[in-house]
Order: sequence, then structure tokens, then C-alpha cells
Amino acid sequence: MTEQRYRTTSDIEVEPLYDESSLNGWDDAEQLGAPGQFPFTRGVQPTMYRGRLWTMRQYAGFATAADTNQRFKYLLEQGQTGLSVAFDLPTQMGYDPDASAAAGEVGRVGVPISSIDDMETLLADLPLGEMTTSMTINATAAILLAFYVAVADARGIPRDKLGGTIQNDILKEYIARGTYIYPVEASMRLVTDIFEFCARELPKWNTISISGYHMREAGATAAQELAFTLADGIAYVDAAKSRGLDVDEFAGRLSFFFAAWSELFEEVAKFRAARRMWARIMRDRFGAKQARSMMCRFHVQTAGSSLTAQSVDNNVVRTTIEALAAVLGGAQSLHTNARDEALALPTEAAARLALRTQQVIAYESGVTATPDPLAGSYFIERLTDQLEAAANDYLAEIDAAGGAVKAIEAGYQQRQIQEAAYHSQCRIEAGEQVVVGVNKFVDGEVHTPDLQRIDPQGERDQVARVQRVRATRDAGVYEASLRALAETARGDGNLVPAIIDAVKARATLGEISDVLRVAFGEHRELITV
Repeated sequence: MTEQRYRTTSDIEVEPLYDESSLNGWDDAEQLGAPGQFPFTRGVQPTMYRGRLWTMRQYAGFATAADTNQRFKYLLEQGQTGLSVAFDLPTQMGYDPDASAAAGEVGRVGVPISSIDDMETLLADLPLGEMTTSMTINATAAILLAFYVAVADARGIPRDKLGGTIQNDILKEYIARGTYIYPVEASMRLVTDIFEFCARELPKWNTISISGYHMREAGATAAQELAFTLADGIAYVDAAKSRGLDVDEFAGRLSFFFAAWSELFEEVAKFRAARRMWARIMRDRFGAKQARSMMCRFHVQTAGSSLTAQSVDNNVVRTTIEALAAVLGGAQSLHTNARDEALALPTEAAARLALRTQQVIAYESGVTATPDPLAGSYFIERLTDQLEAAANDYLAEIDAAGGAVKAIEAGYQQRQIQEAAYHSQCRIEAGEQVVVGVNKFVDGEVHTPDLQRIDPQGERDQVARVQRVRATRDAGVYEASLRALAETARGDGNLVPAIIDAVKARATLGEISDVLRVAFGEHRELITV
């Protein structure tokens, strides 16, 4: 009888047994260190969750700013400890709700934010100076940050008290997601403008969340997610240094965003390898001196593409395993997907259950009692080393291509992800990769739960709101602010202050985006056959 071979999603063979010979030549001082110390394999804080739990940050946004504000308040009442904002596609792509391209998409997959008025509604009665806010936005990141800062200014909250994260990771949009607007060079200018502005004005703000999540959702393996994310991080650091920023001035506010899949041990090893790799990259490649500059701090979201429309209750189990992987891997922040998200945006009840999953892990499982509880496992340490080696092979290829931006322009990362996704789907269809309830152990009866429905009246209301903003603002102040923004865009000044002035003059997101479209042009994906 032939012994079954086990392989991880990154095609790493899992041996039948691991023992001390699996770590031949392994140096725990070099590979591990102590929690909170270089190379941070065991975590970025000495006591990890004994001192402070991860931030429970459930991603939310739908219909209107008022509806989303109520969902935020509900989740905070249920024990959520940070805000996480999902924006609709028109907001992500720089369109106002009455643009022809926005028709039918307003409020569908997130909240529409078209003006400072909408941001004021979204944040009504929420303690901005006391809790952190994460905003998943990229091409229009500078505009959404400007809305947020303008609301805080109006409330008299000092900018140095504002804490949160803006995703601001445009490179992964060209690789895997597609919500880009401007050419790469102009987009990178906006990214580094945010770095520079926040270093001066918002010292507690995480200026970017360098994201492997969307690449993993598109089909990347764990090793590819790790490598391509860190390659993008290298590109952002290079861009900031080219601007003249000192690495220790901005690197401590960089953060990362990874997916958690249900292959538990590979995911834990991936997170541990990410910390070690980033620490070495920042010290050895960029000469960082401060410990915080070398820390890979990250948010994790459980895998949306692992959820199935069939037998949705199985998704609760998947999400629990994935959340456990994030915690065992040392995440600083976590979102757990809801059971019904393969079918629609989550209902209130499904979102509450997803939050309860985190709370059970935090308060009942015992895994928070000591940092990096799997450290020293022959299997975990070997797998961490193997994932690091596999990711370094990809990084070497990206470096040989001229860096992440050149590799993206050549389609390297895109092709690697497409091939991985294809092979995974082939394995599922052949039954070699089991998906419970889909290609094995299929339920006889399939129950569809009550789903979240988006009222189309919300789109009509949003159109009316943005038109009201245009009708009631001071035309002279508004026009002057856009002229100043256009002039800054044509030059080399930092765009963020000019965008803040424009949003305070009640310019809309679409209008500001259009000024930048005229100045920069728009990116068109190169199609190769």
C-alpha cells in the first residue's frame, strides 16, 4: 500500500514525523529570540496577549453612512474594540453616487462616503480620540483620510490623538484586486504623500496596511502571499526613502494585512516567518535602527474565499480555525467573517456570532496565556523555516526583475497567482482537495438563512445628499480649493493638505478624484495574449 503524501497549499511536503533531526543546524537565538525582541519571530510584544488582547475589529459598511453608524454602535455594544470601515465600489473608484459608472453599486458592498457630511454622519457619537479606526481604501485613500481628519478638526480633537490605519496599498490593486485609478507613479506619489503628512501631523496613525489578503483571496499560496506582500513593503520603503524620509521616521507606522486560511499550522508558520523576514529586511536592507521600525505588526481577516454557499453553518467552523491560526500566529488585530458572507453582506446576527468567535478564543480557549505557545515544535519551526525559504526564492526573482513595481508591470505576480488558483481549483474538482459540504460530505438538504438586503432607496438618498452638498456650499471657496489642488498636483508638493482644504470646502470625493484624473491620467491594464 502506497503511503499518502501530504502537502501544504504552498506545496511543501509534510513529513510523517518531525523530531530534533528536522531542525539540524537550527539556532534558536538566531531563529527565535524572545518575544518582543529581534527578529520578533515570537511576537512584537514581550507579553503578547497577557498584556493586551488583539483589537477585535469587525469590518462593516453598507447602504448609507447612517445605517453603518448604527452597525458600528451595535458592534461596540457587543464588545468590539475597534472600528473597521468597508467602502462601496464608487467610493473606492473615485466616483460620486450620481456618476453613470456608479449606478446600481452605491452602498452595495460597503458604505458610500461622498463628502465631509457623509463622514460626519458615519462617525456621529463615536469616540475618535479614544479608539482606532481602520479604513480599507486605496486609490482614494488620501481623500478618505482627509475626510476623517477634517471631522476630527471640526470636533476639536488634536491630530496627534487620532489613531488608526488606512490601507493605502495601491500595488496589490494592480496585482489582484483592480480598484486603481491613476498610473503607478502617480499612485505611489499619493502613498508617500500620506507617509510624509502623517509623520508630521498624525504620529499615531498607521500610514499603510500592506496587504497580502487580497492576493491570497485571488488564489495565491501562503508562500506567495508572504513574498509578494513583503516585496510591496520593500517598494514602499524605497519610495519613501527616495522622497528623503528617514527610515526610522516612518517605518514604525507601517502595518500589514494577511489572510488566515484553515490549514492551521501553515498559517501560524506564515505569520511567524513574516515577522522574522521583515525584521531582517528592515535591519539589513534599509539600515533601520529602532526596534519598532523592524516590527511586522499586522491585521488578519479570515478567508472569505474559503466560505461556501452550501451548508453555511460549516463556515462557522472554518472561521474559528482561521481565527485561532491568527491568534496563535500573534496578530495585533482580527476580523472574523460571518457565516453568510458567501451569499450576502452579513446580517446583524451573523456579525455578532463572528465577533463571539473571537471572544470565545480570547476568554475561554487558554491560548492567550503565553506568547507564541507553539514555539519549539519541531513541525512548526521546520515549517516556518521552509515558508521563509520559499518566500525568499520569490523575493529573489522579484529583485532580479527590478523590484515589485517592475515585476507587476511585467505581470509576474499576477501570473504566479493565476497559476496557483488554477491548480487549486483543479485539485478541488478532482476531489484531491476536500471542501466539506461541496465535494465531500454533501448535505442532503441545504438551508439558506435570512440574508441582509440593501434597500435601493439608499442609493437615491445618497444621490440627493451629494446634490444638496453641491447646492449649499460656498462656490467661491470650493472653486479656489480645487484650483489649489490642481496646481499642487501639477507640481511636486504634498497633496494631502490641499485635499484636506478641498474637503473642508465641501468638495466631493468624485470632484477631487477628477482633478487628479486630469493631472495624472488613468491607469489602463496591459492585456497580453
